[in-house]
Amino acid sequence: MLTAARILLRHLPLGALALCMPWLAQAACSRVMNAPVAPTGLSVTVDGDTISGIYPEILRSNQSKETCLFALSAVPRARLELLFETGKADILIPASKTPKRDELGVFVPLGFSRAALISLASERPTITSAKELLEARDLKVVLVRGYDYGPAYQELVTELNRQGRLHWQSDPLSVARQLKSGIADATIMAPTILAGTIADEERVRDLADKLRFEPLQELPWLANGAYISKSVSEADRLALMEFFDRIAKSGAVWKGFQQYYAPQVLKFGLKPR
Repeated sequence: MLTAARILLRHLPLGALALCMPWLAQAACSRVMNAPVAPTGLSVTVDGDTISGIYPEILRSNQSKETCLFALSAVPRARLELLFETGKADILIPASKTPKRDELGVFVPLGFSRAALISLASERPTITSAKELLEARDLKVVLVRGYDYGPAYQELVTELNRQGRLHWQSDPLSVARQLKSGIADATIMAPTILAGTIADEERVRDLADKLRFEPLQELPWLANGAYISKSVSEADRLALMEFFDRIAKSGAVWKGFQQYYAPQVLKFGLKPR
């Protein structure tokens, strides 16, 4: 079980991570890149007009006229996916690698993530597979619209929906509130997303030491990182690929997550590239 203090651990300035990143002969983007983001645990946080979190701070710390510049804006997750699908978002970050997104953009891996079944502590038997979850028909499941963890996840969602057991929400905070109120019994998402949301929101922070993580064998580790839209020019796409590849090689993403999350959360849902 986790406390909010253990989830947050250390709030060190991520800008310091850029100091060890050698930006040698980086090609420059021809224009400012449109980078809408959605609340995603402590990876992306939105408070009114303020956008922060691990990924926005890494982008800000390393952007320059000699590399690439980014215009950040906050939107709901489903809206973010639509913007990327229609070519109105130049990048999609963070994002798991999926066949559907591969049709729309070029993927640069920054790490690996895994979705898990997450619920509040209880005495019920452990669930280790999609089959066992589908058989536990008394469990109501709430999901974030727009999240995608690959074909097996989509198949599971389809079957849960057929059974009439799904609730949909627009963001992880709404999911946490439904778990707290008992409207839903469990969710499926990357552990860092829900744990980070709970740690950052006073109304649900009391859930932090009650979270139960159960990996499902059908949901594998997936490459997680940034998608670059195919609507971006080839020159800009190459510049962005180099930009994100240098970030990946620097280890900045993994260091950022280690600063914000307790080892137990990372154990279930994240590992470095």
